[in-house]
Amino acid sequence: MKRVLIIGGHGKVALLAAPILAAQGREVLSAARKAGQREDIEKAGGTFVEADVERMDQREIERLVSGTDAVIWSAGAGGGSPERTRAVDFEAAVRTVHAAEAAGVKRFVMVSYFGAGQDHGLPEDHDFFAYAQAKADADEELRASSLDWTILGPSALTDAPSSGSVDVRVDRGRDLAADSASRETVARMLAAVLDDETTLRRTIEFNDGSSSIDSRPWAAESAEPQGESAS
Repeated sequence: MKRVLIIGGHGKVALLAAPILAAQGREVLSAARKAGQREDIEKAGGTFVEADVERMDQREIERLVSGTDAVIWSAGAGGGSPERTRAVDFEAAVRTVHAAEAAGVKRFVMVSYFGAGQDHGLPEDHDFFAYAQAKADADEELRASSLDWTILGPSALTDAPSSGSVDVRVDRGRDLAADSASRETVARMLAAVLDDETTLRRTIEFNDGSSSIDSRPWAAESAEPQGESAS
């Protein structure tokens, strides 16, 4: 996966991931909404691409992703209105999934959150409901796609330095309570799973923990993959 496109390229996780991916010898394209975000992205080792996926249609996103080897979805509305949360975290995410399929980009890594799913149990008047439902629906659409997907579900995000170690739960195959994960840990996980075939069509939830990311602790999980393998 030499040419990688990060959607949400000016986000905190994306800015931490870009230099790690670049150090692996990858060309990192970082899609962000504002021209003023170019400097931060270039300092992080990415190539700035101005793109507002919230307002782009699928054909425009196809042109954006075309020619890349992998797409990383790290965008989000960031706690905006329920309508904008739905527009970004579900609608734009799903357009990007379908655009990747249409453009022939097979690898897709989605940053979600620990415990995301249709069983979130939140009432519609809960402040977190719009986000929880948007992510559950977007993850479901990705799982139903033909892509070689991986969904990463970090628990509560912090700005602490990463220890480089995690505790993981794959496909909810074992008991693991949500705790916290640093954004740097999420960035390291993105770089670690991108070329790892054991993560294809898997959901990997994690906290900062005790197993080195380099040891690929998710590979030891015994749960069966979700869905059928992509061709």
